[in-house]
Amino acid sequence: MSDSSGRDAFDGETLDLVIPSTLDAIRVDRALSMLTGLSRSEAHDVLLSGAVSVNAKIVVKPSTSLEEGQHLVAVLPPRASDGVAPDSAVEVDVVLDDEDFAVINKSPGQVVHPGAGQRHGTLVAGLLARYPQMQELSAEGLCDPSRPGIVHRLDKGTSGLMVVAKTPEGFLGLSHQLAERVMERTYLGMVQGHVSEERGVVDAPIGRSTRTPTLMTVRSDGRPARTGYEVITRVDKPDVLTLLRLRLETGRTHQIRVHLATIGHPVVNDLRYGHRRDRRLDEERFFLHSTTLAFHHPRSDERISTHAPLPSDLRDLVPPEFEL
Repeated sequence: MSDSSGRDAFDGETLDLVIPSTLDAIRVDRALSMLTGLSRSEAHDVLLSGAVSVNAKIVVKPSTSLEEGQHLVAVLPPRASDGVAPDSAVEVDVVLDDEDFAVINKSPGQVVHPGAGQRHGTLVAGLLARYPQMQELSAEGLCDPSRPGIVHRLDKGTSGLMVVAKTPEGFLGLSHQLAERVMERTYLGMVQGHVSEERGVVDAPIGRSTRTPTLMTVRSDGRPARTGYEVITRVDKPDVLTLLRLRLETGRTHQIRVHLATIGHPVVNDLRYGHRRDRRLDEERFFLHSTTLAFHHPRSDERISTHAPLPSDLRDLVPPEFEL
C-alpha cells in the first residue's frame, strides 16, 4: 500500500541488471551515469540516499568498483514530466463530487499516476479528462505535473477510497489535514493466521530495505509509523485467516503491508511481503481495501465521511454469513 503524500522514493524507474564485462572495474557512480543519463552529482545523491545495492548490499561510496557478474539494483529519482494527457477511456468511480475535491473509489489493478512500469491509462489521466481544472494545480507549482491533485495514493493492488483535489484551496487544505493526521483512513485487510489480540497498535519506524531497495522494512532509523488494528472475524477454512479493521495513524509507503508482515501476519496474496500465492485473487491483487475516508471540508470545515464496501473479489473470501 502507498499512502504517503508528496514525492516518494519509489516513483522513479528501478534499474536492475547483472554487470556486463563492459562495466567491469568501472566506478559505480560512473556506471549509474552511463546507464541512466544521470549527472555524476545526481548519481552521488542516489548513492547517498541508500537507493543502490550490489549483491544485496547497500553501496553508498561513489568510488566503489563494480565487477562483472555482480547484481546491481538502483531506485532512480522520478523523471521530469511534462504532464499527463487526459484519457476519457479510463474509468473513474466518483463517490463524492465537490467543487474543491472528489472522493474516488479506486478499482484493484488501477495505477494512480504514471511511474515505473506504466505511463498511460492511469487514474490521473481519467481524472484530467473529467476535471481538466486539476491541471492548473501543476501549473501553479502545487503538484508534480505527473500527479496533479493527488493528495495521497493507494498501491496498484489496493482498492477503495482516496481523495483528490480540484482547486488550490482543496489541495492545500487536504494536504494539511493529512500531514496533521486528522484525516481518518480505515482499511479492511485479510491476513495470514489468527491474530491473537482483539485489538492493538503496531508502532514501528519504516525505511527502505538494506537488501532490496524497492521494498520497505521496519528499521530503527526509519520514519515513525503507527497502524492500529481490530479483529473483525477469524476464518478457519479453507485457510486460517483473520479479517482486520485497520487505521492509519501515519502514512508511510507500504505501511500496512510492512507492519502486518512484521508481526507475522502478512496480507493475503501480498507476494512481496511474505504471503504465498492465493489463486482466488489476481496475482497483483492483495486483500486490502480502503473502506472509510473522513476529513474536514477545506472551506466550510464540515466533517465529510465516505464509505466503500468490499468489492466482490474480496467479499468472496469472507464467510457468507458474516455481514460487513
